[in-house]
Amino acid sequence: MRGAVIHASGDIRFEILEDPKILKPTDAIIRTAVTCVCGSDLWPYRGAEPIGDPHPMGHEYVGFVEEIGSEVTSVRPGQFVVGSFATSDNTCANCRNGFQSNCLHREFMSTCQAEYVRIPNAQGTLVATDEAPDEKFWPGLLAVSDVMGTGWWAADAAEVKPGSTAVVVGDGAVGLSAVIAAKEMGAERIIAMSRHESRQKLAREFGATDIVTERGDDGVEKIKELTGGIGADSVLECVGTQESMSQALHSARPGGNVGFVGVPHEVTVGGQELFFSHVGLRGGPAPVRRYLPDLIDRVLTGAIDPGKVFDLTLPLDQVAEGYKAMDERRAIKTLLTP
Repeated sequence: MRGAVIHASGDIRFEILEDPKILKPTDAIIRTAVTCVCGSDLWPYRGAEPIGDPHPMGHEYVGFVEEIGSEVTSVRPGQFVVGSFATSDNTCANCRNGFQSNCLHREFMSTCQAEYVRIPNAQGTLVATDEAPDEKFWPGLLAVSDVMGTGWWAADAAEVKPGSTAVVVGDGAVGLSAVIAAKEMGAERIIAMSRHESRQKLAREFGATDIVTERGDDGVEKIKELTGGIGADSVLECVGTQESMSQALHSARPGGNVGFVGVPHEVTVGGQELFFSHVGLRGGPAPVRRYLPDLIDRVLTGAIDPGKVFDLTLPLDQVAEGYKAMDERRAIKTLLTP
């Protein structure tokens, strides 16, 4: 098969790879329907994370089951399936508590920008649709496998409630998906922090009521101004930098909550500052599997359309251009078609 391999920062190649095989009785092999480039893929691409030896890339996927291991009974060959970037058996104590992304047998997906993918823990990870969905739904279902599920977790962790005020820090695909989540959870006011006109437009389409272009202290000041000097009930941090975390914490009201889902890079939180803020802080890798049945249903019924975050579609063999376009902010998120 063919797939994307990162060799060094800025160096993504489309190469011939070994076909995936069933290695454990809990595995499945899927034929990729569509895949994509994630914002978190840009960390190593930009040299912000070590790369080491050349290795495959990608952790978002939907596709058709080709083969299953002997212990997999929840899906069968031919079915269309959606999974998560973090695999789970969905039976251990952490899974039963709703944190499948901290499954005791978790494996993180890392080979999905390819024509075929091996899915570990397939029994607990994959959710099949009742029938193969129309291709128009594929982008939305692909978004559910990571960015929409992560945006939903941001809103859930920040305890967005009906009638509340929510602030979304970050206007990438996760941040825009978080706007959808806040709207679906009933937030009355959704403030999206964005400096980019195309992303502001999509944020408003998804349910944002206000746009704040300022950042840092100026951004916090603007949030306070919009919330009667107090701050927001819920803040959804979807970036992963020190600036975005600081902005999120300072934008929440005393007693408010911050859900942080941006993978942290050189982020520190002061104990004294957090202690005296009375702000709740929760985050981590999104337990996407917890939300999959609900989010799949919302996409297929047309309640939400997170597939709109894909504003560039390329054939898989042009994956390198997909990375470049996102790195240069010419695209929010690149959809790849095998």
